Amino acid sequence: MRIAIAGAGSVGRSIATELAGNGHDVLLIDRDTRAIGVDDLPQVEWLLADACELATLEDARLGDFDVVVAASSDDKVNLVVSLLAKTEFAVERVIARINDPDNEWLFNESWGVDLAVSPPRLIADLVEGVPEEEADPEGSLPPLPGAEIAESVLHAESRFAGGPEGALTEALPEGVALVAVVGPGGVRPPDPARTLSVGNTVVFLAEPESLDALESLLAPPEGSETL
Repeated sequence: MRIAIAGAGSVGRSIATELAGNGHDVLLIDRDTRAIGVDDLPQVEWLLADACELATLEDARLGDFDVVVAASSDDKVNLVVSLLAKTEFAVERVIARINDPDNEWLFNESWGVDLAVSPPRLIADLVEGVPEEEADPEGSLPPLPGAEIAESVLHAESRFAGGPEGALTEALPEGVALVAVVGPGGVRPPDPARTLSVGNTVVFLAEPESLDALESLLAPPEGSETL
């Protein structure tokens, strides 16, 4: 896919790194010269410009992109970028980062937003949800739309706490994918060799019919809900 990301801060860069590493064509747009790091992310295209200006998006040929991610730290910027991407360039999928929960009500179809994400840690994973007929037969992500986000905190009683993430991944029911782990070091993508710790939050994309099986898998011996 061709993916344009407005905002080259820490979030935008993390998304770009993840997606470019997975073989997507990524363009990062930012007007701040300090945010531009061609040497840091050589596999990503860069555009030094204001993503809120129509002329900038025309120069970037935004209409040729499959996905636009509005990932700046300013909600007003993200709304403007989303609106322009959808109304002026008919981008099929527009994903926007919400920085202030009080603004969540604005991030809807009226502003051109197809998917609004807060916190932004799941944007990269949501971008990679592709229609089933286009998915890699070996792909790990269930198709979107139709997938739901589920989170669970690992308790001391969990059989996966203290073990490798790979053990959890192998045990997941069909239609469920581990997409992120949140711990003291922040948000990180899955790593089969890394050890899961008590208190880690594991984040999944799951087909709705797989949620009960996932809940049963993660439930502690007492059978209390963890999702």
